[in-house]
Amino acid sequence: MKGIMNAAVFKDIGHMEIEKRPIPDCPADGVLIKIYACGICGSDVRNFHNGLKDGILDQIMGHEIAGEVVETGEQAEVFHTGQRVALAPDVSCGSCWYCKRGLVNLCEHHKMLGTHYPGGYAQYIALPGEVLKRGFVELIPEGMSYEHAAFAETCSAVLACQERNQVSLGETVVIIGDGPVGCLHCEVARSRGAAQIIMIGRDKLDMAASFQPDLLLDGARCSEELVDEVRSRTGNRGADIVICAVPSVMVHQEALEMVRKRGRVVIYGGVPKHNEISNLNSNLIHYGEITLTGAFSYPASGLYDALSALENGHIHAEKYINAKVSLYDVVKGMDMITKGQALKVMIDPWLEP
Repeated sequence: MKGIMNAAVFKDIGHMEIEKRPIPDCPADGVLIKIYACGICGSDVRNFHNGLKDGILDQIMGHEIAGEVVETGEQAEVFHTGQRVALAPDVSCGSCWYCKRGLVNLCEHHKMLGTHYPGGYAQYIALPGEVLKRGFVELIPEGMSYEHAAFAETCSAVLACQERNQVSLGETVVIIGDGPVGCLHCEVARSRGAAQIIMIGRDKLDMAASFQPDLLLDGARCSEELVDEVRSRTGNRGADIVICAVPSVMVHQEALEMVRKRGRVVIYGGVPKHNEISNLNSNLIHYGEITLTGAFSYPASGLYDALSALENGHIHAEKYINAKVSLYDVVKGMDMITKGQALKVMIDPWLEP
């Protein structure tokens, strides 16, 4: 397909430009997709202010993507023109120790759309065969909007996190963070049968309240008060699991003090590289036999599982998506997230500025 497209291009830290670029050629073993929706992820905001992995510059960011296949290469298999597809960013190598064991999210040579490949802050994206084979491309269920399908990527890691950590019937779950991920953890924990959900947030408390946690606490309160509140709601035992769904190391010690003996603390999501060291009381972990773990990405079925959860009404995308911007206003959309003015901002690449 010949022509020119608009793209929001990450030029350097804190610097995004709208460029006219040729519509990418369809790879011989791949597909060309017309993008209709791309979400702005919290990691996008962090990368915009701190830089992309490996110091990559002059790149089209964005990895929460939904669109239509408009061209296929002569060697491409599986997909055909006219199909509506949702994309997720991870591309595994298929040959390392972790990939051989099905742990594709832990791939030693992990790459991402929007970082190592051009992403979704554009009107078109070309996917080579390696992305089709070792990445995430799933058909959108009939009747689902492009915006809701693009939101599936955000849901994928939350579902995988709670499945691996076995959030289950009757448990008390503490979620630190009131952004879209924190709210997703609330909704998913409820669907898994959690008996009590406590959310701790700061700048999106009003929006988080709509997800009806059993207790919503202001994270601006002192740490001792927050820990006391959690313990008072659990017979002074502590929560069964605490999920740190905020990109800050400051809450990790709080989480250890809120969880019960033999409970689980999950560090969900990354933090800025300039502030990535936690100072934790190891005696709490030792004497309380607490499991401290991380949660990153999702298995090969992750995006499919998320689309199914959305289709079946276990997750309600309409409660999260509350702003839409054009490519020209990507940075404005990021600012809305930073300032707590929106949970999830979607980019419509075809929206006029």
